[in-house]
This record gives sequence, structure tokens and C-alpha cells, in this order.
Amino acid sequence: MASTSAPSQDLYAVADFCLIPMGTGEPSVAEYIAECSRVLQKSGLKHQLHGYGTNLEVVKAIHDCHAAVHAKGVPRIATDIRIGTRVDREIEPGTGNEGKVKRVQDILAKDSAA
Repeated sequence: MASTSAPSQDLYAVADFCLIPMGTGEPSVAEYIAECSRVLQKSGLKHQLHGYGTNLEVVKAIHDCHAAVHAKGVPRIATDIRIGTRVDREIEPGTGNEGKVKRVQDILAKDSAA
């Protein structure tokens, strides 16, 4: 059974955020997402862009993404944040997302082999 007590070391957490530029007057938001991606690249934080958001292991950079996109003239931004944590096992920082994706890929590979 998983422990429900507070962890004795820093809590491992991954945030998945989806920055949604609004009020741009155009349907494409790729330019604004690219601007946010530039901020993340400069931050040195581990992150992974995907079709509907970005996985980010440290949430602090979200503020900087908002500021950069506002600076490009976007009047409003909505950001959805999904945060997952776990205390039932040790996860080395920087390895959590890859392990989750590999697990699903392994299951799907078994389907293909059958």
C-alpha cells in the first residue's frame, strides 16, 4: 500500500501546461507557442512540447512565458495546468515522463506483436 505520509525529501512534481493566446485576431497560435518555447529553452528547464501543451518539471517558467507572449501584443492568456505527483515510489528528477510514455509504448508493442 502506498504511503500517505509527507515525503522526507523534495516532492517530485511534473506540470503539463497549455498556454492559450486569446485576442490575437488570427486562428493560428503557433507564433506565440514558439515564443513560449524560446523562453523554456533559455530557462534550461527540462520540458517537452507536445500537440496540446508542454510538460515542464518546474512551474516557475510559466510566468515568464506569459510575460513574453503579452510582450508580443496578446491582451489575454488562459493557461491550463495539470500537475501530477506521486509518493509511492522514488522517481529520479528528469525521468518521470519518459518512464510513463515507455510503459504505454511497451503495452502497445505487445498489441502489434500479437
